[in-house]
Amino acid sequence: MSTLRSAVDELRLVDPDDFTGDELKSELIETTRDIAAMQAHRLRMLSAFETRGVHETDGHLSATAWLKHWCRLAGGEASEMVRAARSLTHMPLTRAAFSDGDIGLSAVKVLADARTAHPETFSEHEGTLVEVARTLAGRQLRAAVAYWRQALDEAAALEDTNHAFGRRRLHVSPTLGGVGRIDGVLDPEGTETVLTALGAVLDTESRTTGTDDGRVPAQRRADALVHICRSYLDHGATATVAGERPHLSVIVDLEVLERRATGRAETGHGQVLHPETVRRLACDAAVSRVITKGQSEPLDVGRRTRTIPPAIRRALVIRDRHCTFPGCDRPAPWCDGHHITHWAQGGDTSLENLTLLCRRHHRMIHEGNWTLTPGTDGPEFTNPNSHTPTTDTHARDP
Repeated sequence: MSTLRSAVDELRLVDPDDFTGDELKSELIETTRDIAAMQAHRLRMLSAFETRGVHETDGHLSATAWLKHWCRLAGGEASEMVRAARSLTHMPLTRAAFSDGDIGLSAVKVLADARTAHPETFSEHEGTLVEVARTLAGRQLRAAVAYWRQALDEAAALEDTNHAFGRRRLHVSPTLGGVGRIDGVLDPEGTETVLTALGAVLDTESRTTGTDDGRVPAQRRADALVHICRSYLDHGATATVAGERPHLSVIVDLEVLERRATGRAETGHGQVLHPETVRRLACDAAVSRVITKGQSEPLDVGRRTRTIPPAIRRALVIRDRHCTFPGCDRPAPWCDGHHITHWAQGGDTSLENLTLLCRRHHRMIHEGNWTLTPGTDGPEFTNPNSHTPTTDTHARDP
């Protein structure tokens, strides 16, 4: 072990810039094999560690708990390691291939699940399955093992399918900072449905605006999910609650909208919003006046009015066709109607005071502090870090 640690210390001194391209390729391949061999060694040690009950000497009730505490592993990762270590004691061919670096830890987990489902048959077919794991990786290996399991016992495979469906869950939790955290599990069909929907939005975006917009892929997927939900609320035929379409509900003091004072600005679920975010949402929204005594006792509720009436909205779409920010051609269904002078500050809800902005550029105007002014060839946009206005002469039909 001391020799190994010395070798690791030497690796820390290696400079990748000293390698040629071909040498980098070879180094990555060999390093990957070495890592697999080290992972195999770790699981062999873990198997002996659990079998002898060494974790109990430190007062831990399981090897998983010991790993979480002493190796700083997440609970799921520690549990997977323990399961893999236990399985490998009954999978000699898999263990040998793993130790040689021919297969990785992900392949071991797939094969271990296969053995758990059909232990006796797996022992008979282990050599074939290991050869498959040597040539296939990731999704292809999982598919091959799934077909193997179906061929052995179609009824059991159906039970697995129903079990996966039964595990589905979704948690959406606002944090103390107001940021939402999403966590969930979907069965294969549900996963494919979500991936297809996200892919459709991302593909449309890439064809209309390209992908070089400053967002990382994870941000693009998050925006796509929000877009899908908003589209359903806007256009879904069954998206009604108590006869009305459910949308984001915001409670805001009039003084906040008018920029006269600070005050309440929060969602119906109690999440505090920035005043500029509320002003953006209010650009194109249904508004209800509620007069209260203090902060909580309603005295009068006025009729709901829509900020941009349907007729004006249709005319706005016909005139602008898409987002009017220079170079952006996101279609009208993806856009909000933006009041150039906000209605809460006396701006008219008229074509002359409106323009279509996609939700990203609408946010840029409000939360990003860009300015927008009317121009003869369409609206002019000015970056807060620059004084040169930008206009899109093709934003509107002549």
